Amino acid sequence: MSYVALSKTVSHALRHEPWVYELELDDAGWVPVDDLLRSLRDMRRWRHVERDDLTRMIASSAKRRYEIDGDRIRALYGHSVPGRIAMVRADPPEVLFHGTSPVAWASIQEKGLVPMARQYVHLSTDVGTAVQVGTRKADAPVLLHVHAGEASRRGVRFWRGNEMTWLAEGVPPEYLTRLDGEEVRRAGRPAAQS
Repeated sequence: MSYVALSKTVSHALRHEPWVYELELDDAGWVPVDDLLRSLRDMRRWRHVERDDLTRMIASSAKRRYEIDGDRIRALYGHSVPGRIAMVRADPPEVLFHGTSPVAWASIQEKGLVPMARQYVHLSTDVGTAVQVGTRKADAPVLLHVHAGEASRRGVRFWRGNEMTWLAEGVPPEYLTRLDGEEVRRAGRPAAQS
């Protein structure tokens, strides 16, 4: 285990782009350790990471960059996050996006987007971020167009995360459309095959 490489990934998740990892930082920058581990395990490189690895990563660092307090972890400094995820219920934009794996797409077509082990479904405001999220789950992600405005008008509740992320308790399948490969290619990633 390279604790330097792990620290770089954790830094990206806790200091710079938590929405790519589908993490919800509180106002003080804390996130549940289990949520961070779940997000890291979605990536092939960190599939077997454990809490002890985070503890060793922190202990082996020349500088104290992170702290664990009970069941939560945070970066101590250097945040470039443009705004913490604050739970503000609001009307979403007409269109949001979600990146996922081809395997998950089969279930999503039947059940819609559900939070699984997380508290909320994370939705991206732009294609590029959705592709980034999706490539954590698959080399060739499936990109979904979320008809958020229509869903909201029909009773689906949304919360503003930050300028990159919106949250929902779930999105039924009738408000989801799989984008063709051209949308994904324009964002700079290969499209998944059907």
